[in-house]
Formats: sequence, structure tokens, C-alpha cells
Amino acid sequence: MTPSTVQSPLPDLSSEYPLTPEQIASYQRDGHILLRGVCSPEEAAAYRAAILDATMRHNRETRPLEERDTYGKAFLQVMNLWTVDEGVRKYTLARRFAHIAAQLMQADGVRLYHDQALFKEPGGGLTPWHQDQFYWPLATPTTVTMWMPLVDISEVMGSMTFADASHTEGFVPISAQISDDSEQYFDDFVRGKGYRLTGGGEMKAGDATFHSGYTLHRAPGNVTDRTREVMTVIYYPDGTRVQEPANDFQKADLATWLDSKPAGALADGPLNPVLYP
Repeated sequence: MTPSTVQSPLPDLSSEYPLTPEQIASYQRDGHILLRGVCSPEEAAAYRAAILDATMRHNRETRPLEERDTYGKAFLQVMNLWTVDEGVRKYTLARRFAHIAAQLMQADGVRLYHDQALFKEPGGGLTPWHQDQFYWPLATPTTVTMWMPLVDISEVMGSMTFADASHTEGFVPISAQISDDSEQYFDDFVRGKGYRLTGGGEMKAGDATFHSGYTLHRAPGNVTDRTREVMTVIYYPDGTRVQEPANDFQKADLATWLDSKPAGALADGPLNPVLYP
């Protein structure tokens, strides 16, 4: 493991963030929730330094924005940083976050799928409508992604918009990954279903949204001169099994994240530790 160049001690993230029954019911109904102050300003600032350092050291995207496709313009994406940086490891494996995920999923045990830094650069494009679980060969409808800005953000920097209750549709078959095609297809789908849209507001560093893997969501482009620095962590219930991949992207994920386990096997590869309890 490559040690972080960030020298200051990082805060402990094992303390509880208990949710109310009303918050859990809201998440179950809408497929997403915004939670304020999941990290304190001091915690967010400390981990921002570690995550920013690791992201910049491991980012492989060097093309200017104008030479990238829609997916490439949406964000710089660096995954599984917890495996290469000790500071990020403390963040990604944090019990506080995993306990929130357990409460929202109503799961006794929670495993890590993977983390990813999503940095939307100044002038970066929109993140098209999509379902996260399009990419995941997991035989469960119960997954959750934590999406936490490491800096204060607003709608014009690319904060999230969700289609309320769209997770109740389950997997919506589409052949396109995050792209212009997925944006058009799901924009028509959301309009046709009449889903209410929620989001697009301001978030402080350390606030976080949590959303289901089937919840449709998008984000506008970043029209400011500052980078939208976001860290995400994806969770699923312990005991989940691998499903037969439904597309080539799930085949790739199966090999990358789940050790190429066969359909029906427990989704408990070496990159998927139990984080709670």
C-alpha cells in the first residue's frame, strides 16, 4: 500500500450517526436522502486533503475536456483508492458511514462494493441520467451509495438531482452506459412516469446524499471556476449473491470487484470486506 503524503493525523470516523424512523421511511419511499453533517467541517477538511492527494496521484485522465466524450467530460473518476492510500482507507472503511448504510438498507451486515472519487472540473459537463446498478452484478435490489462533497457545492457546480421513487421500477433495461443516449432515454422515461425531481441544492462539505442503486439520478455541469470534489462509497448487504451479468459492463465489474465469482456465489471477494457491524 502506498502511504499518503498527508502527514497530519486523520480524525476517527467510528462514532454513530443515528437515523430517525422518519428518515429511514423517507429513504425507503423516495430511494434517496440528504443527511447534513455526516462529517464535521474539520473531518471533511482533513479527509479532503488525503482524498485530493490520492486522486491526483492516481488519476490517469490527461486529455483536455474538449477531447473527451460525454462520460469523460462529466468527471475525473478514480476508483478503489482505499487499496492504495492509508488515509483514504480510513475514510472508505469508516464504521459511521457503513452504519448509516445499514440503517437505510435495513441490513444486519454491510459490505463494501467500491469507492470512487468523482471530481467535476471547472467547465465539466453534465452527468447524464443513469442507474448505478446498471454496472453491478449483484443479486439484490438493496444497495446504497454515499455521495459526499469535500468542498461546499451548489447546483451550478453539479449537485445531484434524483427522480423520487424511481428505485421502485427496479432495473430498467437499457444498453447504453452513462452517455447522451442514457440522458435522452431516461429523460423521456422520467417525464413519462411523472416522477417528482428532488435535489440540485447547496451542500456543505461533509453533508452527504445516500441513494439506492436503482434510483435514477443526474447532475448538471460545473459552470464555476472551482472543482466539485466528491467522494463516493457503495455498500450492499452482507449475504448478497452474485448474479449472472446482464451486460458487458457487469461482466467487467464481476472480474474487477468480485473476483470473477460464479452466479449464485456469495459476493464476498477480497475487495468486499464487511464494514458493519
